[in-house]
Amino acid sequence: MTGPALRARIGSFTFHGDTVPVLRDIELAPAAGTLTAVLGGSGSGKTTLGKLLGGWLQAGPGGSLSGGLELGPTRLLFRGGPDDPRINPAAWSGRVAYVPQDAATMLSTVRSTVAEELAFGLENRGVPREDMRREVARTAALTGLTALLDRDPATLSGGELRRLALGCAVITGPEVLVLDEPLASLDSGGAVLIQDLVRELLGAGTAVVLLSQTADGLARAASHWIVLDRGVATAGGPPEELEGSSELEQAGVVLPDRPGAGEGTGRAVRRSGSGTPGAPVLELHSLAYGYGHARKPSAVPREQVLRDLELAVHAGEIVAVTGANGAGKSTLLRHVNGLLRPGAGEVRVCGRNIAGSPTGLVAASVGLLFQHPREQLFERTVLREVSFGLRGLFGTDAADRAQAALAAVGLSGFADAHPGELPSSAQRLLALATVLAREPAVLALDEPTVGLDRHGLELLRRAVEATAERGAAVVMVTHDLGYARATAHRVLELSGGRLREA
Repeated sequence: MTGPALRARIGSFTFHGDTVPVLRDIELAPAAGTLTAVLGGSGSGKTTLGKLLGGWLQAGPGGSLSGGLELGPTRLLFRGGPDDPRINPAAWSGRVAYVPQDAATMLSTVRSTVAEELAFGLENRGVPREDMRREVARTAALTGLTALLDRDPATLSGGELRRLALGCAVITGPEVLVLDEPLASLDSGGAVLIQDLVRELLGAGTAVVLLSQTADGLARAASHWIVLDRGVATAGGPPEELEGSSELEQAGVVLPDRPGAGEGTGRAVRRSGSGTPGAPVLELHSLAYGYGHARKPSAVPREQVLRDLELAVHAGEIVAVTGANGAGKSTLLRHVNGLLRPGAGEVRVCGRNIAGSPTGLVAASVGLLFQHPREQLFERTVLREVSFGLRGLFGTDAADRAQAALAAVGLSGFADAHPGELPSSAQRLLALATVLAREPAVLALDEPTVGLDRHGLELLRRAVEATAERGAAVVMVTHDLGYARATAHRVLELSGGRLREA
């Protein structure tokens, strides 16, 4: 084995305007052909570290860095001053690829098909067209995107977008690949594809750095673990030495094979009344939807996603919906709150057909947590975000409701923070708080566990159970089958446009 493909020594890194470093005393030196896993909970600094390694966050414009980065013959020394070196993003990205947790930010947004998006980096490097086509086909096969090459990236599911982002990163053949939560939002088949791809890259000599808050199968394939807690590396060594360590437990890392606080201990118990379901709070009758309706209602949809779908969720009931990436789970949830209108069939909330009702009016009864929480955050502070619109609904009780919702998701201490400055996991919990504060009759959750550490999963579990206990209906879509079975009263699978018992 040769020397490190990349060597990083982070004495400290502090964002501009802050006084406390977000990273301190971290060293890693992944060798070619090795997998290193950096494990830590929410807010541990994993994403900041990944952006520094990938050149997405630079000393100077991004903040004050002391330490050094070495990439082959390139040696950069940082002292936190104005004379510190600057990374050439074009040259650095040709050797170190970073795939962010929010996969959509990896994409160019100017290409109309998956194939063009994959080819974008090769085009910028002047790769001959025939070579480019060959590499696009090879990478698509490795990432399970062959059948999607002609699709518009904007129409892909969250899991499909993640595989596309990874394909865009590896197609140029980087020496170092940094992956931030690469298995999030992926179905089991997609996860296997990514794990196989990582193995192939390791065999070809690529150094892979995994950033994760879950000690899953991919993390356990690593030769070295680093535990990150509140910006500090608290432990390091082989996985077999650290799996039962107090450092791993304290950091909030999720251990899938050990029942954790957020995972529950078994199928949920109905908490509404005597346990006998009353009238359904949410009903979907003969629901059908195909992409193409919105553009030309009279046309036959190009892709039928939902077919004669039936669902009834009662007061106090928690229903989980699973299914493969692209099966239509997010599409289903968007019908629940009126963001999408069915091509056929109807949606009933509290016995009333929502057809023709403004989406804003439906939102008073149906609270939707988006798969990408940033899409529903827009205010200047966390408290303003949760308080938005509450006064018009609840009058003098609005302030108390906002504070209670923040407390329910563990964000009371961040009331004055800007939502954009929170870690992605905290943004998800904040978006959840904005929904909980309204106490809707239906709580709809799109991949609510993504990005949450063990502590966040516990907060989510308590919030979901409290919502069901007050008599609301809860429907969540998730790829985390273990969480679904431990939390929900019923687990359904969406396949072929219809729901069936999982």
